[in-house]
Amino acid sequence: MNDHMNNELGWMLDEVVRMPEARHAILLSADGMLRAHSEGIHRDEAERQAAALSGLQSISRSTAEFCQPEETPWRQTLVEFAGGYVFLIAAGPGAYLAVSASEQVDMEAVTYRMQKLVDRLGKELTSPPRQDDAWQGMGSTA
Repeated sequence: MNDHMNNELGWMLDEVVRMPEARHAILLSADGMLRAHSEGIHRDEAERQAAALSGLQSISRSTAEFCQPEETPWRQTLVEFAGGYVFLIAAGPGAYLAVSASEQVDMEAVTYRMQKLVDRLGKELTSPPRQDDAWQGMGSTA
């Protein structure tokens, strides 16, 4: 399936939402392109959310002076809704990780898992895309 071919890091995102009350995870580029998504969200919805989350990150970054007069690097945006949260953090150069969760989620645990995933993703995101020759032991469907 084409979705699988374009979602080779999706299994890593599945791990971050494997906790009570976590819903979906999306990895996106700074320009709003979807790079990977957890299995619980359809690709079309993930692409729409990636575009919106890119804008959210950009707006968040532009408000840094409101926090501190000197240059302050953006780290995380947290949006709270009546039914839950959206967490958005940096995931390497030009990449962002977003996780949605219900209002009962352990917020500290989500943030911790996201940071651990970013550490792991750093290796994947910096390697050249040509080197994906079934490195996980799964045969390619060429």
